[in-house]
Amino acid sequence: MSELHKFIFDGLPVRGMIVRLTDAWTEILARRRANTGTGAWPPPVAELLGEMAAAGALMQSNIKFNGALVLQIFGDGPVKVAVAEVQHDLGLRATAKVVGEVRSDARLSDMVNQANKGRCAITLDPRDKLPGQQPYQGVVPLHGDRREKIERLSEVLEHYMLQSEQLDTKLVLAADHKVAAGLLIQRLPAAGEANLAGDARRTGAKLESDPDYADEIGRNEHYNRIATLAASLTREELLELDVDTVLRRLFWEEKLLRFEPQTPRFGCTCSRARVANMIRSLGRVEAQSILDERGEIEVACDFCGLQYRFDAVDAAQIFTSRGDQPPATGTVQ
Repeated sequence: MSELHKFIFDGLPVRGMIVRLTDAWTEILARRRANTGTGAWPPPVAELLGEMAAAGALMQSNIKFNGALVLQIFGDGPVKVAVAEVQHDLGLRATAKVVGEVRSDARLSDMVNQANKGRCAITLDPRDKLPGQQPYQGVVPLHGDRREKIERLSEVLEHYMLQSEQLDTKLVLAADHKVAAGLLIQRLPAAGEANLAGDARRTGAKLESDPDYADEIGRNEHYNRIATLAASLTREELLELDVDTVLRRLFWEEKLLRFEPQTPRFGCTCSRARVANMIRSLGRVEAQSILDERGEIEVACDFCGLQYRFDAVDAAQIFTSRGDQPPATGTVQ
């Protein structure tokens, strides 16, 4: 069963979480194999998507956002776009559009950043939008400050968190054909955090000079120590060991306060109504041309593979306003 565990380091301005996607991840892979004619993703693409799914679950749980967190990578290589979407209840889905060959040893830059034009976008789409409200989106490049290519998704997202939240973050990600997993360690801002022992307002500690409470990027000694321990976690350990073993091996000298685990799951938000809206956006002329050529409009969900079919009558209803439709007859079920 997939699991996500959150914890804090008692008395220190550091929090963490670890996720292991097992059944949720293998269902994504199984649906890809079963519902498309192109077969499984190449291993490097599947590994990237698994890391994105794990990272998305960690980020969604970290911010407690009532809506969808969409992690998207796009660029100029054979992987045109890769998407992982995680809902507020940790229902998640992922997919990728691949055009061309992906070598078995392909790196991130080979897949999406060949000419240094790749981008990573994180979108927060509220569940209940206010009138006129638009999703928030942050975008970072897939290269460093000197335009050097970044080959690890974890480094891209660490850079994003530093830019958007101004908080030090250490992220370790890994995925194979059975498990997608991730470990996130983050420095908390010292002022106002309830998990800090000896709040400055009670002890009189000077945050700008006390290393225990240093609140500037890269300065907190406790975070730096714990992040170094987290960085020692190998890919094999993250994929093969259970959560308790990982935390015990890494932080056996630290006192962890752990919270009730959460259960990520596969969950697709596609629906006939959403597909109908997509067809409406094509326009009546384009929809009619598809009907003339094929006799029906058939749309398959890229995430779960579910097929939606609309015949001429269905299409006519899509482009007929509610006020123009005849009243329904019979009993409503």
